[in-house]
Amino acid sequence: MPIVRWDPFRDVAALQDRINRIFSESFDSSRELDDDGSLYDWRPPVDIYQAAEGYIMKVELAGVEKEDVSVEVKDNILTLQGERLLDPQVKDEQYYRKERTFGKFQRSFTLQESIKPEQVKASFKNGVLKIVVPKPTKEKAKQVTVKID
Repeated sequence: MPIVRWDPFRDVAALQDRINRIFSESFDSSRELDDDGSLYDWRPPVDIYQAAEGYIMKVELAGVEKEDVSVEVKDNILTLQGERLLDPQVKDEQYYRKERTFGKFQRSFTLQESIKPEQVKASFKNGVLKIVVPKPTKEKAKQVTVKID
């Protein structure tokens, strides 16, 4: 049997790691404050990019039903909200491990340019919500001759 030098701080470091893990699991970092100050259960990840058809937003919503999601545009703010529900047939005591987050979510995005809300389109397929925000067309300045009375 090899002789190993005893380090009294090794056990303290291991204890510190365990305590940190307990706190990080107890206070889930995915619970964040949204713009309106409310606390939501989770925030779905979103990719936003520009394409020929406009600005594309892809929101990862695995396990969320289409009926449980809403998308609204008001005052140049696009808001998506919904809820991922727990399976009512599985009770808490039946779980060995539960890593997915359930509950209500809300994400809001400020649109830089004035768009027409009725032109925003959304589709839901394979757990991904795709939102297409068309690029606004720049209106040409009109020249009007004003009749002088």
